[in-house]
Amino acid sequence: MKRILIANRGEIALRVIEAARKLGIESVAVYTDADSRSLHTLQADHAVRIGPSSAALSYLNQQAIIHVAQATGCEAIHPGYGFLSENPAFVELCEAEKINFIGPSAETIKRMGNKVQARLEAQKCDVPVIPGTSEPYFDADIAISELARIGFPVLIKARGGGGGRGMRVVTSESSFKAEFQQAAAEAQSAFADGALYLEKYLPEVRHIEVQILGDSAGSVIALGERDCTVQRRHQKLVEEAPCVVLTDELRLELHQCAVRLGKSIAYQGAGTVEFVLSKDRQQFYFIEMNTRIQVEHPVTEQLFGIDLIEAQLRVARGEKLPEIINNESPVGHAIEFRINAEQWQSDFKPAPGRIQHWQLPAGSGVRVDSHCYESFNISPFYDSMIAKLIVHGHNREQALQRAQLALKNFAIKGIDTTLGFHQQLLDHEHFKTGDIYTTWVEQEFMQED
Repeated sequence: MKRILIANRGEIALRVIEAARKLGIESVAVYTDADSRSLHTLQADHAVRIGPSSAALSYLNQQAIIHVAQATGCEAIHPGYGFLSENPAFVELCEAEKINFIGPSAETIKRMGNKVQARLEAQKCDVPVIPGTSEPYFDADIAISELARIGFPVLIKARGGGGGRGMRVVTSESSFKAEFQQAAAEAQSAFADGALYLEKYLPEVRHIEVQILGDSAGSVIALGERDCTVQRRHQKLVEEAPCVVLTDELRLELHQCAVRLGKSIAYQGAGTVEFVLSKDRQQFYFIEMNTRIQVEHPVTEQLFGIDLIEAQLRVARGEKLPEIINNESPVGHAIEFRINAEQWQSDFKPAPGRIQHWQLPAGSGVRVDSHCYESFNISPFYDSMIAKLIVHGHNREQALQRAQLALKNFAIKGIDTTLGFHQQLLDHEHFKTGDIYTTWVEQEFMQED
């Protein structure tokens, strides 16, 4: 590969530009009217306007992206995360046009993007799954027959996607039909797929994910796990590694399950196998796989001293894992805080606007990934994340100390942000001790005075 197109924006586009530059690969950025002054637009070797600010008319416009890639002589496309990163139709389009999609095959994305099929794939290789249905449903009257077998509470989930969309917790049969219909409508709108499936709802679980990397020779390795339990409405807010509540035995089993699943589907590139850990911390269950790089990948990078975006590029050009990965032993503890342009005390309402002051924290073990700068305008058209603060320490205690200082020295004026949320989170005794679960933020933290 001599030149790649980055079918994304913001901080992940910047990461791809940096990794490509290290490998002597030219980058072509695409941008919209809203992103004309974004750093990814300014720092790429070449930049091409892809369309107006609306994502549907720009970053999601498959034909336009392929056209730009061909017109600029790109041999490959890196999708980043979100947008087209897990769209099998786009991967098929790349394959048809002889453009290297930097990620797994369209077939792999189809198999794992379909949540019902993903459950079956996990079961085939003895990876535990939450009790639930083995087929999707479009009709509540048919799905209702499964309730007695699964038992309440039941979690309704969308077959075609995640992020909390098309998801409902149902505690009684009387409310099932209405919740099912609402979830189906939401899933159809978000994923163009109204099919739903059912799982047993497990209360007070932790969300643990395993980073895997695979090559074209069939090798797959696990690069540790990340604890993503601090969430709001199924959207991650903080991620850290390693998970402080796992025993060594359970950690090894978790990693082995992720690798086994990756090998069974001949996975290539960077991917994440996601699990929930039961309240008693004795059992984990597979929930889904993300066939792309994750927002929280810097946590793993800090622990292992690697560049996962560079690893993606090297796998895509045919290199094998022994050439790419020199260290499979994590060092220390790392935490990532997602800094969003939101009014977090007002139900995390998005708060776009112009940044009037932008001061980044610095110091040992402190890293900030961002596409923003002073005077940059935060657009209402895209995700509200404006930065990721990553801290790394010898242990969790030191990482938390560094995080407190870094958050104190991170100054943003002109817009509302979630910096205050994170500062209060660090002071909370339950977060300090790890006594949290995936709905803890809504049910406890945000309810306190």
